[in-house]
Amino acid sequence: MSIAENIAAIRSRMEAAALAAGRDPREILLCAATKMNDAERVREAVAAGVDCCGENRVQELVQKQPLGAYSGKPLHFIGHLQTNKLNKVVGQVDLIQSVDRMELLEAINRTALRLGLRQQILLEVNIGGEAQKGGFTPEEALAIAGRMGEFPGVFLRGLMAIPPISQKKGDNCKYFAKMRNLFIDIERKKYDNVSMVCLSMGMSDDFEDAIAEGSTMIRIGTAIFGARPKPMAVEPR
Repeated sequence: MSIAENIAAIRSRMEAAALAAGRDPREILLCAATKMNDAERVREAVAAGVDCCGENRVQELVQKQPLGAYSGKPLHFIGHLQTNKLNKVVGQVDLIQSVDRMELLEAINRTALRLGLRQQILLEVNIGGEAQKGGFTPEEALAIAGRMGEFPGVFLRGLMAIPPISQKKGDNCKYFAKMRNLFIDIERKKYDNVSMVCLSMGMSDDFEDAIAEGSTMIRIGTAIFGARPKPMAVEPR
C-alpha cells in the first residue's frame, strides 16, 4: 500500500476507535513520526493529510527542513533532545513533545528567552516507571506544572508518554488511563503558563487503545511509512 493508502486506513481506524469510545474523531490528531524517512516520503505524508510531522533526530530535522519536507504542517520534535542542540530546535519547531528532565526544561527556557520567543512544550512522563527510559514521574510532572510560571520562555501545552512495550492488545490501557487522569488533574488546577490541550500517546501498535483512553494525538511511523529504511545518517553523540 502507498503512504496515502496507509494514512487513509489509519484515519478509518482512528474514527472507529473514537466513535466506540463516544468521542468526536476530530478531537484526535495524527502526527507522522518521520524518523529515517527522507524528505520526499515526508512530503507524501503531508500531501495525504497528516495533521503534523514529528521528528526524532536533530540531524534529520536539519537535513529535511530546507527541502520543504514539512511545509504546510506543524513540525514537532518527539525524540531525545540534547541541550547542546537546542539552537537547532527551539524556535524551529512548533512543539517540543519530549521535555523529559528539568535540565532540558531550564535550557529550553533560557534559549527561548535569548531568542525572544516562547517555545511550546509537552512534559514527557515515564508512566511505566522504566529505568531505561527518561521522563518525569507523574508526581514530578504535576509539581513542575505548578511551577511553569517560573519559565516565561516556554508554554506547557500538555503531556506525552511512551508506555512499556505491550505483549498483547489492551496491555497499555492502564498506562494510558493513568496519563489521562494526570492530564485532567493538571488541567483542573488552572496553573499559570499552562494550557492543557495535548495528550500525546499511542503509536502504531496501540493507538486505538490510546484513543479509547483519551489521547488527543497519536504518533504513527511504521503504520504510515512501513518498516524503517536504513538510517539517513548517524547522529554524533
